[in-house]
Amino acid sequence: MIRKIFFFIVWLTAIGSSVQAVNSNIYPLIQNVPGRETMLLDGHWKYMLDLYELGYYDYRMNEDRNGFFKDAKPQKPEDLVEYSFDKAQTLHVPGDWNTQREDLFNYEGNIWYRRLFDFKPQPGIRSFVYFGAVNYTCSIYLNGKKIGVHEGGFTSFNIEVTDKLKPGENTLILKVDNRRHLEGIPTVNTDWYNYGGITRSVHIINVPQTFIRDYFVQLKKGTDNMIAGWIQLDGATSAQKVTIEIPELKFRKEVTTDEKGFTTFEAKANPVLWTPENPKLYAVKIASATDSQKDEIGFRTIETKGKKLLLNGKELFCRGISIHEEAPFRQGRAWSREDAMVLLTWAKELGCNFVRLAHYQHNENMIREAERMGLLVWSEIPCYWTIQWQNENTLQNAQYQLRDMIGRDKNRTNIIIWSIANETPISGPRTVFLRKLADEVRSLDNTRLVAAAMEKKELPNGVMTLDDPMAEYLDVLSFNQYVGWYDGLPEKCDRVNWKFTHDKPVFISEFGGGALQGYHGAVNQRFTEEFQKDLYQRSIGMLERMEGLAGCTPWILTDFRSPRRLMVDMQDGFNRKGLISDKGIKKSAFFVMQEWYKKKMEEYKNKK
Repeated sequence: MIRKIFFFIVWLTAIGSSVQAVNSNIYPLIQNVPGRETMLLDGHWKYMLDLYELGYYDYRMNEDRNGFFKDAKPQKPEDLVEYSFDKAQTLHVPGDWNTQREDLFNYEGNIWYRRLFDFKPQPGIRSFVYFGAVNYTCSIYLNGKKIGVHEGGFTSFNIEVTDKLKPGENTLILKVDNRRHLEGIPTVNTDWYNYGGITRSVHIINVPQTFIRDYFVQLKKGTDNMIAGWIQLDGATSAQKVTIEIPELKFRKEVTTDEKGFTTFEAKANPVLWTPENPKLYAVKIASATDSQKDEIGFRTIETKGKKLLLNGKELFCRGISIHEEAPFRQGRAWSREDAMVLLTWAKELGCNFVRLAHYQHNENMIREAERMGLLVWSEIPCYWTIQWQNENTLQNAQYQLRDMIGRDKNRTNIIIWSIANETPISGPRTVFLRKLADEVRSLDNTRLVAAAMEKKELPNGVMTLDDPMAEYLDVLSFNQYVGWYDGLPEKCDRVNWKFTHDKPVFISEFGGGALQGYHGAVNQRFTEEFQKDLYQRSIGMLERMEGLAGCTPWILTDFRSPRRLMVDMQDGFNRKGLISDKGIKKSAFFVMQEWYKKKMEEYKNKK
């Protein structure tokens, strides 16, 4: 029975790419790209802005067989070719186009990218082109031939190109379109900047003919001394012996894959459990007859018991902060290890043991660096605000992004919550939609918790609660509340009491208010640091009275760009709710939260 369950999980991952025609030829994700032999294609790519999609459609709006992807060049003086990548300007990859060129800052539409690279095929080696993320839809061409189409601005994908690469110079071209769509995930209305482009690294991955495509190594649910998981090989000779080793634990298990290259394993071990205070990772080696993989993996348990959240059986309070994938100091889309280190170091300075990576899957550097630094993670897909709940293609898009989020990061032990939505309005179709996503998470990974950022409800007599049918299907009562900012003034926090009908841990996924760093005035004056500080002080008092509170992630670590924030000389295109400014300067409210988190850390230090 266990074998059937694990095979079903792998099968779901494999079909995720084919749920939508738009994600054509997208191969199931290869696990642990940082641990693979790769050829990095980052750097300066030629680009052409194509407002009317002239490089894709002919004048009858049919797909042009001789579009820009052909990278044509005149062979004779009389040849008519009305474009030239060779003469075009460049954009850096990875990176968004908006912050690299002033004339592209507000551009939403199509841009063509071209990268030339030399390649030397090796006998017996398969090759894949891997993209960390491209926002939002892209068509991919190699040497003039379309090899795939992908939708989703924050998920990784790879395409096999073994038989499409040639010795010597190769031409990789992408048509990238960041336009927003009503049926999209996210939809047209968001509160963050729609950065377009190839926003994460691009690699050519080289693997043996039969290779270790995927694996899941974990503590078996309900135990702290049984390591279990599965391995999926890919290739013609998939029935092989596979060895899983963790030398430090003297753990060694040999299993044999079936004819589809799949196998499960479990064996006893006594690992030091990963905690924020001691983020222990073990070197794990998986080897088959034709391939081997090395990874660093930690082991921990996460569960709820009544209103308590338990990490490794011990009560946990999540001292958290929400983070957007906004680069520190320079703005634009964050992608590098250096970006991650700055943002996560600020979170640690705040006193955090937890980060909510909103509102989409963040780059792999953020997850891995958080794991090394001892920061627990809430990971989320962009099911945000009001989307088309009754559109089957929209649901399939959400499921696809969910599978890819879990597929890439399932071995990162610091992720304890998969989140399926943020601030979605209650309705019958919406609840059915989200229930399907919750079921999807549990079918893919039953070792973590499932949550969504819901919304509060105010009852008579100053009582507030969570009244959402999704609460029944989630593991924590997680919701956003802006008492004192969107709901009354800060003094309202002093009068509010909270009551909950579900016996589950309470998690405040957002609270706070805006302030322009360096803008000072009366405590009742909006956007002053004094107003924000007072709001945080009163909010903390309100949270302290909340029964079952197991954690919170105030909104947000840093100011970030948003087209919704239009107030001149105050917002200037930035959401100012950050505890740190866009220039990296801490606001007064930062130190209020820092002091409270210090207190909570001491309070929970000796809890059993």
